Amino acid sequence: MTTAPEFTLEHAWLTEAVLLATRNVADGGGPFGALIARGDRIVATGVNRVTPTLDPTAHAEVVAIRAACQELGTFKLDGCVLVSSCEPCPMCLSSALWARVDRVIYAADRDDAAKAGFDDRAFYELFERPRDTWDLPVSRLSATDGFTPFQAWLDQPDRIEY
Repeated sequence: MTTAPEFTLEHAWLTEAVLLATRNVADGGGPFGALIARGDRIVATGVNRVTPTLDPTAHAEVVAIRAACQELGTFKLDGCVLVSSCEPCPMCLSSALWARVDRVIYAADRDDAAKAGFDDRAFYELFERPRDTWDLPVSRLSATDGFTPFQAWLDQPDRIEY
């Protein structure tokens, strides 16, 4: 006899993220949805707003992280989970790291996204290569003293560490 898989709160969050993504397509947006949960409550949601807002950084995960930070009044989302309808791209994953979420869970993966024309794999593969092989030149140009802003930061006694 087989038993049904256990349905957890995480499954409910994933279902909600997928529903957000699906509704966003109907509303003219991209097929991505995300939410931030803390404890047993959803703090904030986000959907892909790249084309309506003309903002290439307005991915669902980033939108959800921004909304959660505003809702909680902090830029640190420790104790929170980022739940996404799809595996976060490198930008969104980096945003999750900067936000200090406890973990990330997702439904579809980068291969599923590629089948729909969203080839995040290209970015993952790019980051695995040496920077001098990239099509996009990224180089350091030495300024007189490029460390000056960092020294000003270190000299600031009431700075907020992040």
